[in-house]
Amino acid sequence: MRRHLLLATLLAACAAAGLSAQKFKAGVELVSLSVSVTDGSKLITDLEENEFEVYEDGSKQAITFFSRRHLPVALAILLDTSNSMEDKLPTAQEAAVGFAKRMRPEDVIEVIGFSTQVRILQPFTNELPTLERAIRGTTADGSTALYNSIYISLKELRKIKAKTEEEIRRQAIVVLSDGDDTSSLLPYEEVLELAKRSETAIYTIGLRPPHLGRASFKEAEYVLRQLAQETGGRSFFPTTVHDLPKIYEAISQELSTLYSIAYTSKNPQRNGAWRRVVVRVTREGLTTRTRQGYYGPKSP
Repeated sequence: MRRHLLLATLLAACAAAGLSAQKFKAGVELVSLSVSVTDGSKLITDLEENEFEVYEDGSKQAITFFSRRHLPVALAILLDTSNSMEDKLPTAQEAAVGFAKRMRPEDVIEVIGFSTQVRILQPFTNELPTLERAIRGTTADGSTALYNSIYISLKELRKIKAKTEEEIRRQAIVVLSDGDDTSSLLPYEEVLELAKRSETAIYTIGLRPPHLGRASFKEAEYVLRQLAQETGGRSFFPTTVHDLPKIYEAISQELSTLYSIAYTSKNPQRNGAWRRVVVRVTREGLTTRTRQGYYGPKSP
């Protein structure tokens, strides 16, 4: 259903842009990408379609859809509420509330708190007072079930079914944690696999305590960095909670300036294998980010 609606959206946007809708045919397997382009820390928003190149397993692909139009976002905000966050939680709450306020009216947000257990504090909504109450109502206790929280948020995002063209949204997770996973029942590999099979960008914030050396934070940093890299998100590793407002602001700005690109793969195989995707731009000095690949179609 979501694929058919995406196709309808691409057709509508294509027509609005004056492009040929004949490029799209019913039943075509489109690979859709959300792409961020930066020059250092500056977001680049003025690129044209002919400045992008897409490669799948090293083979250049023909772009069949391109747009700079903003799409609404379905966003899960994950907050670490373990014991170690007790003194940092008020500042983290304030930053998360500010983040929610920056989102657009057409966006929907879910709030999840995680310690020993994972709690959905507020299902998806765009009502800011409700979201603020959920964020400010978090309290610190227990250990850290980071993997469980990401797994549950990915499953929750899968439940969002677009019934109309207007309800199609990009999907993103923003997770804040200050340490290693200590109590998840799920292994990290299973969570990573689910993330790679989704179209959800994961933005990770690893709040490294200043009194800990990098070696003591090594596992958490590896996990948070890999989740972001594989899904086209971004990772941040501040040493003070006071950096959170500007980090949330950077994520908010990026979510509103992503390019939408789609192509039909030249690979005819239907074996369900992983396909590596690389997006490049011809303008010098710029960096692109998008999900690093997808699993190809599989014959019944």
